[in-house]
Amino acid sequence: MKDFMKHFFVHITYFYTHIVQYAPWLLLLLGVDAFAALLLWLADAQAFYALAAVVVLATALLFLALCLVLFYLERKREQAFLQFLSNPDEYHEKLLQETVSKPQREYIALLGNTLRGNHAAYAKLNMQLSEYEEYVESWAHETKTPLSLLTLLLDNRREEFPKDAAFKLDYARNRMQESISQMLFYARLKGTRKDYLFEHIRLRPCIEEVLEDYQPLLEEKKFQVSLCLPEDAVYSDRRGLSFLLCQIISNAIKYSGKDPKLKLESCQKDGRYLLKIQDNGIGVPLCDLPYIFEKGFTGGSGEGRKKATGMGLYLAKEIAKELNISLHAGSPEGQGFEMQVSFPIVKEE
Repeated sequence: MKDFMKHFFVHITYFYTHIVQYAPWLLLLLGVDAFAALLLWLADAQAFYALAAVVVLATALLFLALCLVLFYLERKREQAFLQFLSNPDEYHEKLLQETVSKPQREYIALLGNTLRGNHAAYAKLNMQLSEYEEYVESWAHETKTPLSLLTLLLDNRREEFPKDAAFKLDYARNRMQESISQMLFYARLKGTRKDYLFEHIRLRPCIEEVLEDYQPLLEEKKFQVSLCLPEDAVYSDRRGLSFLLCQIISNAIKYSGKDPKLKLESCQKDGRYLLKIQDNGIGVPLCDLPYIFEKGFTGGSGEGRKKATGMGLYLAKEIAKELNISLHAGSPEGQGFEMQVSFPIVKEE
């Protein structure tokens, strides 16, 4: 009974919203009908009393019939208009024109031409965007080939290079790889296609793979890396998660201080899986902390930030939204920087 009353009031409200615009004309019709009844009463009161019931019934039926006809026409016009908006071709334009008055048909034709032009422009831009995405991805993958060769060369013949030269090559390779990854993920985030593969990922091996990519830089700067990670798994996309971790660890390396340390620990808290990444670098001023995830923001502490692009943490935040991961940054004064990465707990089947 409760559901019936709810649906009844919904239909009544829907009916009222379509008819209320005709209220002045309907009231005018009732006024004319009342005036006619008054004239009949003045002309012959006895005949008026005899026909009063018939007059009231006829008026009610006429009023109800008129309301139903107006409601049907309005609903037909609404459906034609919605179909025209979703597909503004000449066929649907003609159907909509049949539901309106002749002066309004010119406006419908003008609207149709405008919408068709906008749809054509949108389709063209969408095709150009798709081609751009394909080009960026193709370019990024093609560029990875010489980077892979450079990595292979450094891994197999590092002893043939002077130590300083090997470090500079490692640094250049790492920066190029990071820039390409940022560009590739930016194109994916802004693109129309999503290719995430969610699965249960063992967090410790994933972090160890990321640290391995930065191992030469970590050793060069003499980082003390501490891992306090149980053998737990998180439910996420491996490629996106690795990219997110790369941005955080890369920042820890860039803005490190004396006797650099990097600590990664995890635990379960408030129904989520929490990963803490801490360093003892230069940190972030409190005035800059609320803006570090904004696109292009670099802050003003240190020479390194003046050369930064401000895209790393922005992209990390954007990919975190896609993966249902929460990021929270903190920078206790004089104690470096801390990033908390929070995952939802999804049990393995």
